[in-house]
Amino acid sequence: MATSVGAAGFGADVRSGMAAGGGGGGGDIEYGNEATPAGFFSADFKRHDDLKQMLDSSKDNLKLEAMKRIIGMVAKGRDASDLFPAVVKNVVSKNIEVKKLVYTYLVRYAEEKQDLALLSISTFQRALKDPNQLIRANALRVLSSIRVPVIVPIMMLAINDSVVDMSPYVRKTAAHAIPKLYSLDPDQKEELVTVIEKLLADRTTLVVGSAVMAFEEVCPERIDLVHKNFRKLCNVLVDIEEWGQVIIINMLTHYARTQFIDPNLQDGPGDQPERPFYDDSESESESEGSDAEGQKRKPYVMDQDHALLLRSTKPLLQSRNAAVVMGVAQLYHHLAPRSEVSLVTKAMIRLLRSHREVQSVVLTCIASMTTQRKGMFDPYLKSFFVRSCDSSHIKILKLEILTNLATESSISIVLREFQTYIASHDKTFVAATIQAIGRCASNIADVTDTCLQGLVALLSNRDESVVAESVVVIKKLLQTQPGEHKEIIRHMARLVDHIKIPMARASILWLIGEYCDRIPRIAPDVLRKMAKTFINEEDIVKLQIVNLASKLCLTNPEQTELLAQYVYSLARYDPSYDLRDRVRLMRHLVFPADGPNSRLGKYARRIFMATKPAPRLESSFKDRDQFQLGSLSHYINARATGYRELASFPAEAPDPTVRNSVVPLPERPPEPALQPTRQRGFYSDSSSEDESEDSDSDSSSSGSGESSGESSSGESSSSEDAAPARNKARARAPPPTRGVSALRPPQASSSDSDEEDSDEEGSTSGSGSGSDSGSESDGSASSAAAPAAPPPAAPAPAGGGGGNSVDLLLELDSVPAPLGTELLTPSLGGLLSPVAASGAAPATAKADTIELVSAQFVPSEYRELVNPITGSGLQVRYRYTRAPHLYSAAMTSVELSFTNTTQQEMTDIHVGQKTLTAGLTLHEFAPVSLLAPGGTVGSTLGVDFRDSTHAARFDIVTGGSRTVPVSLAAPMGEILRPVTMSDDLFQRRRAQLRGMNEAGGSVTPACCPTPSDVRKLVLAAVNVAALSSDTGDNERQLRFAGQTMSSGTLVLITVGLPAADAGDGAAVTVTVNCEKMVVGNMLLKELKTQLLR
Repeated sequence: MATSVGAAGFGADVRSGMAAGGGGGGGDIEYGNEATPAGFFSADFKRHDDLKQMLDSSKDNLKLEAMKRIIGMVAKGRDASDLFPAVVKNVVSKNIEVKKLVYTYLVRYAEEKQDLALLSISTFQRALKDPNQLIRANALRVLSSIRVPVIVPIMMLAINDSVVDMSPYVRKTAAHAIPKLYSLDPDQKEELVTVIEKLLADRTTLVVGSAVMAFEEVCPERIDLVHKNFRKLCNVLVDIEEWGQVIIINMLTHYARTQFIDPNLQDGPGDQPERPFYDDSESESESEGSDAEGQKRKPYVMDQDHALLLRSTKPLLQSRNAAVVMGVAQLYHHLAPRSEVSLVTKAMIRLLRSHREVQSVVLTCIASMTTQRKGMFDPYLKSFFVRSCDSSHIKILKLEILTNLATESSISIVLREFQTYIASHDKTFVAATIQAIGRCASNIADVTDTCLQGLVALLSNRDESVVAESVVVIKKLLQTQPGEHKEIIRHMARLVDHIKIPMARASILWLIGEYCDRIPRIAPDVLRKMAKTFINEEDIVKLQIVNLASKLCLTNPEQTELLAQYVYSLARYDPSYDLRDRVRLMRHLVFPADGPNSRLGKYARRIFMATKPAPRLESSFKDRDQFQLGSLSHYINARATGYRELASFPAEAPDPTVRNSVVPLPERPPEPALQPTRQRGFYSDSSSEDESEDSDSDSSSSGSGESSGESSSGESSSSEDAAPARNKARARAPPPTRGVSALRPPQASSSDSDEEDSDEEGSTSGSGSGSDSGSESDGSASSAAAPAAPPPAAPAPAGGGGGNSVDLLLELDSVPAPLGTELLTPSLGGLLSPVAASGAAPATAKADTIELVSAQFVPSEYRELVNPITGSGLQVRYRYTRAPHLYSAAMTSVELSFTNTTQQEMTDIHVGQKTLTAGLTLHEFAPVSLLAPGGTVGSTLGVDFRDSTHAARFDIVTGGSRTVPVSLAAPMGEILRPVTMSDDLFQRRRAQLRGMNEAGGSVTPACCPTPSDVRKLVLAAVNVAALSSDTGDNERQLRFAGQTMSSGTLVLITVGLPAADAGDGAAVTVTVNCEKMVVGNMLLKELKTQLLR
């Protein structure tokens, strides 16, 4: 294989260095010598003979090394297809790492080597049942890459099975395989549409983006599939991957153009509605009392779903992905009212700091938008000034935008900027600048004379291209007012001897011929000169010489008739047939055979000397509105293959109730009904109003336990408005008649999978009284209330009711009860009612339920947050209480201890400026008004770390002036809360969280630990619950469960102990299963450190 000298030298150096260090070994091949990353990309491997030997080896490490080299070759762009037979044999390897790389290779070459891939199709089918989700997904990916019609039924079966797979990653891969199958066999469309409908109803954000992509590829016309998923797509849009967001935004743009009316319809084409049109008839219509006329002037009210779409996409303007930002910008451009489109301005200006390719697309869109919406970008005029490092394409786009934005108030700045551009060495850019000056002069009458004077000054420029372009622009401007600029025409006539550029010479000759009556002495002389050089001119100049000769012959025949005949004779034998045809026509008009009194001769002057309309200098982006903003067709200004026309707004809005359909969700284990939570979820502010219509049906179906007072018409509306917010928050709390019950965190992530994810939006009653007919179907014997009656409440003093001020301030629904106790509702006697022990057996998890319990270990040791030296005498220590914070159950509660080590009083200790990472939330501790010398005061701080270890940075201010910066980062074990479940449910959930969702390792303690010692160490490091029922020392596998505070993601920990007689030095295995891989890996690291103590 031919390689470059540098590559060959590099590979030789690597091999020689390894050989020198290996020492001896005879002629055997040392397969593992090039295991470094540099070895993957080195050249010349004896034409793959060594790789084939390694792949045929029985050792997994050699196969793994060979596959790494092969994937390195593929990444480098080298052809590795001849290794296909040797690679495909290893698809049955038991080594998971080898199998992953084999599937990666097969995805690349399966389409090229279809016959060989078909030989292993049975292996791929078996791999679809593999416990590892990566293997299942890769097998489906390879199957869909084999482009052979005979396996279409097999692919269809594989896709149908993968769509209902427990792993979101496999379902995502199934969505990607749908377009491949559709392109292979379009007859499968009906069955694929059914599959797409299932995927669109998936609640996992990892799947939704790919499902919409498959929808767009296969059946974009089936908008009925989008109706029932529209609101869900809007609400989860911010949580979907970036490229999925791009696809969904584009799809929702097309959907909204067919389902909502134009928000700018009443405003008309301009920026303001045409109010004077109705002023004259207003009095008459009012006197007649015409209802029809009143309806025409009825103000526009935006559909709630339309507003939801705009509100849901607005946060994406802060995305780091330029495609997402541009997607939101085009959505607002096509769907938003004029008053709201300006929201995208800053985001688009931010993208101008990106790469050159991104700048080109963004500037093209801005140039198109400025033809209609100049006011949007006026404040950012200087952002479009040309930089020296810009490419010519970017410079011309910025010129276009500056010209579009130029107004009477900003034209002086723009022209001053243009003046500097003319001195550029880029000739194309200079020509575009001169054209931009001409457009400014044409559009703004106040500066027309100024621009003409500047252009005339450029006629004396040394650069011929500058002079030529100036002549062309001046010619266009003079057509607007030729009588006032006679001297300019004369000056340009004198330049005809010096300018050599054909377009400029043709423009000068056209001006002289058009206004020859204003320069009767100069025009004949110019014709005489042009006749001498006629045969050497370009075709465009020859045509204008013929035109000049015809016009002068008609206006001044005494001096130019013979010259005209001479020019006609030269043109008669010209090589250009266009010029010969033109002269043949003109000769019969100017020199008719019947004499000047013939019918053609009478109208010759009127034909040639007719007044021509002045050209309109317009933006080249004016006609691009026919294409969707940001699309490829818009960028190239031509219809590209596969472009979908953006539909026009309907005259009348279609029925909005079609979006009220509830998406059927998989059944989840029954849960007890819950009391209403008063904390709003993450999306409640933005979606509670828009989803209030859905709550009507949800409240009626699940409100069987509502009290009669809450079902009155006056209170039903408020309960319906609050229901979506509670449903979005997903808060759960137990009734007083039950023990510890399942609890969902108020800000659970929508990306949770399987049964844990499926929180039906209508499961909670509209009034939140705690009755849920669906979740009470387990027939709990401990509930004494009838299904239609509200659950019994804890006794409260008269007048307290259920809505006292304490209830409104605290979210007591999310406070877990200790093990073996019942949770009582709060009364007016205090913040929390006393908790009475039940005396029953220790609490155990019911089957198929996940129950929140209190912490089994609470650390008492304080850590130092602020030392007395840094705090000027103020010492601050902290500890984690492992109890829910009263402000929000998603917050980690941190107990602070303030100590005054000085001899003076300290006053007004409070939180100052907060510098929080995006997403973190901090609830300040109560200010300490006075701290005596030597005194100590405690307080509580709440931090929502959003399932991350990012530090919460804030200032502690004392005395109103002294500021101490503080950084508080919680270990991963402290942002969890303990939950309990049955052993069977633990094993099923753990089986679902395999592959990438499983992190494992082992540690070797100094001595053989006992189960009780390990349990204490794990509970001290991580806030989880021990699930093992056997507490004796003979238990060899310990199980722990918890969930993250913010998103409620399940965390399962399994600790395997060595045998009791293993002795010292035996390894302890630790396995963490969690859907969030980062959380699992960090917990594993903390546990391994803790177990080594």
